[in-house]
Amino acid sequence: MGEIYLYTGTGAGKTTNALGMALRSLGHARKVIIVQFMKGRKDIGEVKIKKVCKLENYEIYQFGSKEFVNLKNPSEQDKMYAKKGLEFSKEMLEKKPELLVLDELNLVAGSKMIDEDEIVDFLKRAKKICDVAITGRYAPFSLMCVADYVTLITPIKMPDEIRAKKGINY
Repeated sequence: MGEIYLYTGTGAGKTTNALGMALRSLGHARKVIIVQFMKGRKDIGEVKIKKVCKLENYEIYQFGSKEFVNLKNPSEQDKMYAKKGLEFSKEMLEKKPELLVLDELNLVAGSKMIDEDEIVDFLKRAKKICDVAITGRYAPFSLMCVADYVTLITPIKMPDEIRAKKGINY
């Protein structure tokens, strides 16, 4: 039986924590599947590594556009991507991953793009098969309750102008 690791908060590093867990899992020859919600950019490091390195146990899939999502009023297309991502994640359980990373799922749930109860039911099922890492700001209380570990990432100090660095932030 697996455990659920939830990373949330307004600080940077939620996805990075989950990717670190994925890297560590790969080092132990564990099968890792990453499903990224609300992301559709192929120029990010965690997608590009598939071409650079020959990682046998690593799969990554994206469900989102290249544009940012309006969290207060997500488009129908954004909701459709989120629903497809969750359905795809359910199918991925048949592959029996040892770690399933659900990147930005907290944000999908928090912005009501998918019904929270459906997500909680899925997480309960997934936990019976593998470890699960969930990332994203604004994690709803229901997801925190189902998680075994909840980590709040809070910024203490940041530059006034946030700089996205290749290889560090994407």
